[in-house]
Parts: sequence; C-alpha cells; structure tokens
Amino acid sequence: MSGGRLNSLEIAAQAEIRPIEQIAEAMGLPSEFAEPYGSGVAKIDLAAIDALRDRPRAKYVLVTAVTPTPLGEGKTTTTVGLGQGLQHIGRRAVLALRQPSLGPTMGIKGGGAGAGRSQVVPMERLNLHLTGDIHAVAAAHNQLAAQVDNHLMRGAPSGLDPARTTWRRTVDIDDRPLRRVVTGLGGNGPVRETGFDITAASEVMAALSLSRSLADLRERMGRIVVGWTRDGDPVTAEDIRAAGAMTVLLKQALRPNLMQTIEHTPVLVHCGPFGNIATGNSSVVADLIGQRCGEFLVTEAGFASDMGAERFFNIKCRVSGLTPDAAVVVTTVRALKAHSGRHRVVAGRPLPDEMLAENPDEVREGADNLRHHIGIVRRHGVPVVVAVNAFASDHASEHDAIRRVAAEEGVACAVSTHVADGGEGAAELAELVDRATQEPTQFEFLYPESAGLEEKITAIATQVYGADGVDISPGARRDLDEFTRRGYGALPVCVAKTHLSLSADPSLRGAPTGWRLPVREVRLSAGAGFVYLICGDMQTMPGLGSAPAAEQIDIDENGETVGLY
Repeated sequence: MSGGRLNSLEIAAQAEIRPIEQIAEAMGLPSEFAEPYGSGVAKIDLAAIDALRDRPRAKYVLVTAVTPTPLGEGKTTTTVGLGQGLQHIGRRAVLALRQPSLGPTMGIKGGGAGAGRSQVVPMERLNLHLTGDIHAVAAAHNQLAAQVDNHLMRGAPSGLDPARTTWRRTVDIDDRPLRRVVTGLGGNGPVRETGFDITAASEVMAALSLSRSLADLRERMGRIVVGWTRDGDPVTAEDIRAAGAMTVLLKQALRPNLMQTIEHTPVLVHCGPFGNIATGNSSVVADLIGQRCGEFLVTEAGFASDMGAERFFNIKCRVSGLTPDAAVVVTTVRALKAHSGRHRVVAGRPLPDEMLAENPDEVREGADNLRHHIGIVRRHGVPVVVAVNAFASDHASEHDAIRRVAAEEGVACAVSTHVADGGEGAAELAELVDRATQEPTQFEFLYPESAGLEEKITAIATQVYGADGVDISPGARRDLDEFTRRGYGALPVCVAKTHLSLSADPSLRGAPTGWRLPVREVRLSAGAGFVYLICGDMQTMPGLGSAPAAEQIDIDENGETVGLY
C-alpha cells in the first residue's frame, strides 16, 4: 500500500544506485552516447536516435489518470511501478518522465520522483536542478526578453509596437507578485506592462520538449512570435536576431537525462512542461531514443486524461509520429470518493476521518469521473487498463467496487501495491498492460489539422471535457481571427484550465454537465507549434500556499537534506 513521505525518504536514502554506465548497458545504449553527469545521471547524445534506428520498436504505453484531488493520485509513482512490474514479469522496460519544477517541489505538491519502492533515484538530484535543463530554458527565454526590450529601446527597427509586445519573462518558482509587472521605469526603455510565467509554462520549454533535433529546435526558436507591429504583422525572435543565442543556451538541455528507479529500470528524464498550463509531456527526443531500447516504453502525461493525455494524443503524437499501443488510467479510492461530492480534500491536510471509513457506495457514486476518462482515451482509439493505486487506508470492498466499474466499461483493472512492494506489487498491472498492447489499435486524432481554431477548441471542450459549448471573450475571438488570418489556423490547440475538474470550475466534481468552457485569453506559441488558450481563472504563474513545502526543507547536522519529498 502507499506509504508516507518519511518512508519514501528513508527508502530513497537506502537505495543502491548502480553506476549509470550499467543502466545504459542494460538498455542497450552504447557507452559513447551516455556522458556521465555526476552520481547516477548521464546526458544522452542525440546521435543515438540514428544509431539505434534499425532496432525493433518498443510497445508504447501512456500513463494518465482520473481528475485528481489536490494531493495527486500517484500517476508518476504508478508509471515507475509499472516499469518495474514489467521487468518483474520478464519484460525489458524504459520509462520517460518529465523533470520536476521547483514550483511544486517548493510549493504544496512536492517533488516528482515517485514514492516508496517506486521511485527514481537519486531523488534529491531529480527534484533539485538535476543537470540544469530548466534553468537553461529560463535563461534562453529571458535572453529573448532582454533582447526584445533592448530592441524596443533602440527604436524597434522591426516595427515592433511596445503596446503589442507579448513576450514575458519566466522564473522556476511560484511567485504570485510577478504575475503583473511594469518594466522600463527610470528611463530604461519604453514603459510597458508585462509579467512573469513559471518556467514550466514557457513556450521555450514546450518547444524544447517537441523538438526532434538541434536543427528543429533552432527553427522553432526563430518562429517564436514576440509581438506585433502597428499594422498587425508578427515579429519573431529571428527578426530581432535572438534565436541563435537561445539555441546555443539550450544545446545541452536538448539532450535527455538518464537515471534509474530503485529497482534499476532505466528512466529518461527530460523537459517539464506543466500539465494544466502547458503541454504536460516529456520530450519527443527521449521517446525516439527510448523506443529502441527495450520491449516497452512507458511514459506519463500530466494530470488527468483531459489534460496531459489530450495534448499527448493531439500535439505530441503529431510531432513524433509515434502512437500509443495502450494507456493506463490511474485512479484511487480517495479520488472517486471525492468525486461523489461528499468530501472536501485540502492540500497539506489529512483526509477527513469520514472519508477513510469503508464505503464502496461512495466510490461508485464518484465513478462517473473514471468512466469519463476511460471514454476520453477510447475516443482516440487506444486500449485502456485501469490501475488502482492502493493506499493502506483503502478497503477491499472499495477496490472491488472499482473493479466492477471497469468491468462494466469493458476494460481490465488491476489493484497495484507498487509503492509498498515495488515491481512485485505491480505485476498484475504489468500483465494486463502487456496483454492490452497486443490488442489492435485504431488511433485517431480528435480533430484534423485543417479544422479551424474555433472548431478545434469546440471539439476539445465538448468531446473531451463534456461541455455544452464554448464562450470566447471578445478579445480572444479577435486574436483567434488574427492568428487564422496570419496563417496559424492549422496549429493544434493547448488549453490551460484547472486540473481539479473536467470543467473550468475546480469546485465541480465527477463528470459535470450543463456548463460551457470560458476562453478568457488566447496566446500564440508559434515556435512550440500550437495556439494556447487560457480558460476560467487559470494563472500561468502559480502562488505559494499558506504552508509551502519549502518551509520544511533544510539540512541536518551532517549536512544532509531533510524535508524534501
């Protein structure tokens, strides 16, 4: 069963970390492509993509989830457990995960290494800086911001209008006061209102995660639109001669990082776009390498299937050319009880006592959310397996209730104890996933590229979220029309909304009906290759809560880190 944070820390501290060269050898990666980067980490040369091209392609498995509580339901942990479980049943697996942002690590959610006996190690390095990739993204993003402001101060030869300059700045922490700032005071350039986003929401981060090569990355940096002229023409990073320096700052960050689980399953850790305000998936290059290094490549997409999985299917798969053989939908007893509408879960607080009492009826009351997420994956033609991430506070009758719901939907279901038992606890799940990847797939995108932007937005809102329709603000509609007129209408759409509901209202549980998706703002991410919608009260710069995790992080008398989870 799922263990506590202290147990996870103790297990991570006691884990054997094998030399990273051994991990590379186990996945068939020649040593010349893996450059050690301190203890337990290596950078992988992109030349491996071509060198491994003739090897058999691995089965491609996506791990997604139901709509989570503020505590999260263990999707990354389940991904790690599934990889270890596949090895336990004699299958060679490679994992592909995102790199955690310091925002949640220092905020409420904590790090992204997993938990208990299903963790990536060394967990401290993973959660704090790793090889500096996120900082490189911030440096490249802010280098462009600096050149934009310098360009404006020098008279804007491109014709860039200060009032229509859209490029913001980034930092990899939750910092609420930076959402809106004024620059140029004191005679230091045109005075204008701008702001900061968290680095994980940066277009540079999304472009890095979607690039297939260094040359592709260079082209994407050049296509970034930083603003518009008074005549409505786009001004790009190429126009102000910033794209080259940005690419140089990102050269090392484009190389995936190789790590390992507690049971030594290889893990490719790369890029960290948020799942609720960005694309929510690890990199294309990591998948292009991992697909040739095992029998299974298991990756996860941020938050629930309406968020990261939808972007995985309709954005990432378009770019990579890879399509999944199966998908796992992670659920928990507590999530389905929360979706019954009878309980309120608050981050940082224990679950209510009444929520821990045995009550399979409440699980079934909240099961419409699980059914909806199964339907989202099936809508894309992908076989589904339900994984119940088991906690010690669960009851067998509640697990049985979830199994019955899955059976009614015609999908397999496994109760997984990977947090307590590692790969052995995920063996049943691994067997079901192995079986699911042998089923025929009929993968399909939600919408064609030729569809208009509003048609794409409506398809996501109605067919994925379950909305009755879309309400687009006048400003957002004006921008959509302008983007279409300027040739960006064929781009896919990325929707930033709350991850706590299928709707745009975080208070609506289950599978809400009778609501419409409110599109407040539209941004163009031409370099990353999508149009970016901001819906409801969603913010692209999070704020710290009343008791952030950073308050507990320190060093002990031996200089060891404590309080990190």
